[in-house]
Amino acid sequence: MKQETILLVDDEKEIVNLLDIYFRNEGYRLLKAYDGMEALDYLREETVDLIIMDVMMPRMDGIAACMEIREEQNMPIIMLSAKNSDMDKILGLSIGADDYVGKPFNPLELVARAKSQLRRYHRFNKEAPVKPNENELIFEDLVIDIAKHEVSVDNRKVKLTPREFSILELLARHQGQVLSMEQIYTNVWSDPFLDGGNTVMVHIRNIREKIELDPKRPRYIQTVWGIGYKLDRPS
Repeated sequence: MKQETILLVDDEKEIVNLLDIYFRNEGYRLLKAYDGMEALDYLREETVDLIIMDVMMPRMDGIAACMEIREEQNMPIIMLSAKNSDMDKILGLSIGADDYVGKPFNPLELVARAKSQLRRYHRFNKEAPVKPNENELIFEDLVIDIAKHEVSVDNRKVKLTPREFSILELLARHQGQVLSMEQIYTNVWSDPFLDGGNTVMVHIRNIREKIELDPKRPRYIQTVWGIGYKLDRPS
C-alpha cells in the first residue's frame, strides 16, 4: 500500500515538529515547509495527498498559497489559524480549503480530521467500476462525470475541490429532492451537524460561483428557503 504524504506548512517550527511526530506515528510520510512559497516549491516536485497549512506566514501566507494551489490541484487542504471568528472560517473555506482548525488545537483531533479528509479524497478519486447509467449525471449543460471525478458546464471544465464535488454529487443523486443543510453536512463531512450550517452555505456559494452563469440567479442549485437545497434540470 502506498504511503500517504502530508505537507505541513507553518512558520512555527515547534508546531511543525510536534505534528511531524504525531503523523509519523500514524505511518504517514511528512514534508515540512515554513511559508507558502516553500510549499509551492514542494508541490512542483512531490506528489502530496493532503496539506495542513497555517494562514499567517511570511513571504506568502496560507490564503494566497491556497488560492494558487487550487488553480492546479485538488488535494484536501486543512487551514490552521489563531483567528477563530466565523468570518475567518468562511474566508478560509471560500478560497478552497476543505477544513479549518483554530489554534490552539488538539493534535489528536487534527490527526482524526486529516484521516477523514484522506479517506474521502481517495474514495472519490479511486477509479472504481461505475454502472454505465451512473457514469455521468447530466443536467442540460452541467455534466458530472463520477468515474473521472470531473465537472463541466457548457463543455468547459470546472475545477471543484473534493468537498465541493461531494456536495454536487450528493445533490445530483437526489435530483429534485430538497436536502437540508444537516443532511448535506452529515453525508459529506461524516460528522455531527452542530454548527455546520455556515460551512454548507459557503461551499454551496463556491459551487455556484463555478457552475452558474449568474450565481445570484442560479439555474441548477436552488435554495428552498427554510429547508435546504436541491439540484434539478433547469426549467
